[in-house]
Amino acid sequence: MRHPHATGAAAEPVRETVPETLPEPVLDTAPEAVCERDALLAEAVRRVLGSTGAYGAMAYLRSRDRRSLVLCTLAGVPLSIMSSFRRVAAAGPLPVAVCFRTGRTIALADTEDTMRRFPQLAVGLPYDFVSACVPVGHGGERFGVLSVLWPASDEGVPEQAAGQLDVIASRLAAGLAGLARSGQPVEPAGDAAVVELPPPAVPSTRVGLFDWNTATGALAADAVFREIFGFAPGEFDGTVGCLTRRIAPGDVPEFRAAARTALECGEVLAARVRVLGPDGRPYPVELWARVPGAILDGRTHLVGAVLDVRTLTAAAAAVERLREGVFSLDPDGLITYANRASEPLLRASREELVGHHPWEVLPWLTDPVYENRYRAALISQQPTAFLAARPPDGWLAFSLYPDIHGVTARVVAAEAPPGAAEPPAAPPPTTTGVGGTHHLLQLASALTEAVTVRDVCRAVAEEILPAFGGQELAIYGVREQRLHLVSQSGYPDGFLDGFEGTPLDARVPGAETLSTGTPIFFESVRELATAYPGLALDEMGAWAFLPLIASGRPVGSCILGFDLPHQFTAEERGLLTGLSGFIAQALERARLYDAEFALARGLQQGLLPHRLPQVPGLRITARYLPGTQGMEIGGDWYDAIVTGADLTLVIGDVEGHSVGAAAAMGQLRSAVRAFACGGEPPDQVLARTNRLLLDLDPGLLASCCLVRLTPADGTVRIARAGHLPPVLRHPDGRAEALYVAGGPLLGVDEEAAYPVSELRLRPGSLLALYTDGLVEDPAVAIDQGVDRLRAALDRGRVEEEIEELAERLLREVGSTGRVDDVALLLTACGSATFVGAEGDEG
Repeated sequence: MRHPHATGAAAEPVRETVPETLPEPVLDTAPEAVCERDALLAEAVRRVLGSTGAYGAMAYLRSRDRRSLVLCTLAGVPLSIMSSFRRVAAAGPLPVAVCFRTGRTIALADTEDTMRRFPQLAVGLPYDFVSACVPVGHGGERFGVLSVLWPASDEGVPEQAAGQLDVIASRLAAGLAGLARSGQPVEPAGDAAVVELPPPAVPSTRVGLFDWNTATGALAADAVFREIFGFAPGEFDGTVGCLTRRIAPGDVPEFRAAARTALECGEVLAARVRVLGPDGRPYPVELWARVPGAILDGRTHLVGAVLDVRTLTAAAAAVERLREGVFSLDPDGLITYANRASEPLLRASREELVGHHPWEVLPWLTDPVYENRYRAALISQQPTAFLAARPPDGWLAFSLYPDIHGVTARVVAAEAPPGAAEPPAAPPPTTTGVGGTHHLLQLASALTEAVTVRDVCRAVAEEILPAFGGQELAIYGVREQRLHLVSQSGYPDGFLDGFEGTPLDARVPGAETLSTGTPIFFESVRELATAYPGLALDEMGAWAFLPLIASGRPVGSCILGFDLPHQFTAEERGLLTGLSGFIAQALERARLYDAEFALARGLQQGLLPHRLPQVPGLRITARYLPGTQGMEIGGDWYDAIVTGADLTLVIGDVEGHSVGAAAAMGQLRSAVRAFACGGEPPDQVLARTNRLLLDLDPGLLASCCLVRLTPADGTVRIARAGHLPPVLRHPDGRAEALYVAGGPLLGVDEEAAYPVSELRLRPGSLLALYTDGLVEDPAVAIDQGVDRLRAALDRGRVEEEIEELAERLLREVGSTGRVDDVALLLTACGSATFVGAEGDEG
């Protein structure tokens, strides 16, 4: 293999000669298969928009390496706005990825719902909208996801839309499965296809076609052409003379001059003449003509079209008469029209405006807040308004009116807002576009939750690398002026071993990017081989070498490899450069956390029970799983306490994931155990623990569920402090969540009361206590998570061993994207547990 390693040739790898001419990569996607696949995707998004009331739909397909979901087709949403989401890491926390992994539909009702469940999406697309993601799968195989957007509303996802989306996704999945069965690839290839939507329902421009033999005067014309010129059926005799009698007399010379120009120059564009209507009133038409190259009898033929521009002319004239500025933007934000009144207001001519973004051509609109206003209007599909200071002496009021085809803007002079400073004499300097800023923040947010070094490396490998389409990753750290491998992904086992300890002054790209503090990009093998002759190469086709520098100090290097030649756009280079700083800071911060990890882990393990009591007739087991993010230390705890003839079962959760949370957990566990062993009833145990937590004043809250079980008769007394309900499985296998009355969280109110609910268990019953980490999932509401636990218990076999049951619950109920701690406490009652209680109902 060949390898452009960041750390140089510490070992002597096998070197290969780079050929003079590198072959183009051969893609394994047949054009016919691509066309058929794209047709399926286009039909799906059109059906979504036509049947669900949505304004935008996107189809994602899995990448070849299954690490990414790639945006393949979209309609109703500008590709420029969705550029941050062209590639989504399949292992990431965005709704599209979670939907793909879990196979469950995800509906987001509003901005608050999005922020609470998927903060990374809210960072990258911070606008008001309603959305849903639907998995596209068939026969156990998942191909991708349909993502759908509706305007912001109080109703959330339309009720009737869910069934329609399932049908459309199933039909699309069946079509993709058919392609796969026939051996045709369904993975993405090329850029995303934008499906054009029908224009607004307004009178459209009619176009008629003609073929004119200028030598004979014969004129062949279609029906639309004859209608535009006002000919009744049978009235047109097929000659140019008949046509000229319909043209206003003053415009006949212009018509003849246009014909001569077309014959001499080969074409004529937009020659305008007036046609006399049946009432004698003239109306405008445009003529477009050219000399056809296929006719060999000299320049004696013209073919072309006539456009009936009455509707457009009248509309333009109406807008031109307005004293207010009016201009339109297409979905990508380019100005397509500006009326005359907008020129003095914007202080730019129409020629300068049309075809450009307003925030590019008008320097005083370069602040990203103005582009953000346009994006907000388009994504929320709600009108919006704002003020802008126009240097040196004015203020303008803008109103934006969006639909799926773009935005119409109205601009008028305005008074300065109260307390506003005078507009600056010069416009502000150009800044990074809002799209790039949101993308950078969205990707960087993946690092904000990363606490350990392992978390940081996993975030880069699972979210940042797939977002750019990369296949290989190596992260090196600096120790004693040498580079040492911290994490790698995509390399063969042991391949990087020989590059350990490369000096920082070695002439290799990974070391030089760190010594210069400048990222290095290679878009092809030839570029890298030319810059570093003799460097060991692997089978990648492009590379990005990023310096990791935090607080002015070198932290390490990050290398991204791409399997094909890759052109790094200016936006990608800027994003990767910005991300290198975030990665460096996260890596440096993570080292500090890792230094505390051993201490924190030992503290937590010491605070949890080392063994559970053995009680005749009862089987008890527990499980604890640390969180998958952060320091892997939290405040979840469980306990089982023999108190005289009773057994007290406790489960609780202190908020947060820190040494402080674990310490508070240890104090609460000790307090509950002391109060329970002292004979206090369940409600008093929680009340006294609550007052103790307030006295300690750790600034933390806690939930707790306490169950007092009397084995002699099966009596159960339950008290809850803001904790999730226990789940009870009856002897017949039926399970239910016990939503009994409870009190507030511990640490909120000194006078809080905790009511006790009592019930009787029958022999063969099983009680499950758990913390929220088991049932929380960003894809579903918490109540649905509790119901998943209930259903998993319902599916169990009565003879299932309790240890086997605990493991099954962790597998079936726990979320694949779990980040919180999980505590689970199961108690099973044997068939002869309760004396004289066999006839009681639980």
